[in-house]
Amino acid sequence: MELHAKVTIFSEGCHGHLAKQLYHQFNLRKNCEPQSYGIGLKELWEIEPERHRPGRIEHTVGWPLDKNTYAGTFLYHLDEGSPMIAVGMVIGLDYSNPYINPFQEFQRFKHHPSVVDMFRGGKRIGYGARALNEGGMQSLPKLTFPGGCLIGCSPGFMNVPKIKGTHNAMKSGMIAAESVFETIFDENLNSPTQGLNPESYEQNIRDSWVWKELNMVRNSRPSFNTALGLYGGILYTGIFTWIMRGKEPWTLHHGGADYTKLKPASECKPIEYPKPDDKVSFDILTSVALTGTNHNHDQPAHLTLLNDDVPVANNLTNYDGPEQRFCPAGVYEFVDLESGDGKRLQINAQNCIHCKTCDIKDPSQNINWVCPQGGQGPAYNGM
Repeated sequence: MELHAKVTIFSEGCHGHLAKQLYHQFNLRKNCEPQSYGIGLKELWEIEPERHRPGRIEHTVGWPLDKNTYAGTFLYHLDEGSPMIAVGMVIGLDYSNPYINPFQEFQRFKHHPSVVDMFRGGKRIGYGARALNEGGMQSLPKLTFPGGCLIGCSPGFMNVPKIKGTHNAMKSGMIAAESVFETIFDENLNSPTQGLNPESYEQNIRDSWVWKELNMVRNSRPSFNTALGLYGGILYTGIFTWIMRGKEPWTLHHGGADYTKLKPASECKPIEYPKPDDKVSFDILTSVALTGTNHNHDQPAHLTLLNDDVPVANNLTNYDGPEQRFCPAGVYEFVDLESGDGKRLQINAQNCIHCKTCDIKDPSQNINWVCPQGGQGPAYNGM
């Protein structure tokens, strides 16, 4: 496909497959840190009316993860005319234990004594998952290039401590529109390329309240990457972000891309997860059914491997196949060869709910996710 517009605005959301190519082609990530991500899992429930408190918001950190794994949960009592709640968990994809299963951690969380009664007698009506940008200001790439620019969650404007990014994404789109308009109608512009580079967009973002907000919280996420883990991050964020408003004269680093953080399976302890009770916790395939995801069986593959030998030779051998655990839709599984003398990676692409975690967390960077034909995928309702 060729785009002949003077300026194309890319707003694919987190880890877009076109943005990946733009980063490489125009070297847009040359002067920034690798993006850091989280995976967010969410369910919608109809609960007993007497348990419903419209407007109530609950956030937690810690259990069921350890202090060295960045994670937290949310529980919102919705005011939608029926007793509904949204419950979810976000886990940083820089975790090191390849045995961590984000879906299972989420299911286990719902059995905590402080929340389990909320679900008893209720009905789960929705499930979904999605990757989130958590790198903040220091992971923002160059936003413009000849012929286009990046807006929204594609480059990553989310306020990580608040898990809130819609306002910044919208504002970046407004600023981009104004900048593109200025560029196209600039009578003094002498562009060396047919596609115009809206360079003013980058500075206009830095002059806006979006940049001020991201600057204030820039060190919150990386402050959890110390020996003190969760406790150090909470202490640092409380002092330097909320009291000093991010005015410290330094910027912390993320310490590399998320896919480099996994330790070999031999250095980690396997995690035994409880079986679902089908009342509060559920299995992964039952959950995927609630997403309404659909892909034609004969469409071009939207999940491909750069090298078919790598999953077994590296991922399974060294990390015990983490893709069969970090995927929240059961897309990847290692099955026995018909010959019985080994295993192979089976990709159940029809289950994919487009969270893009596989493309992000694969320690070999061997999985390539692209947008499937016809916009097929999950059919979320109310999520």
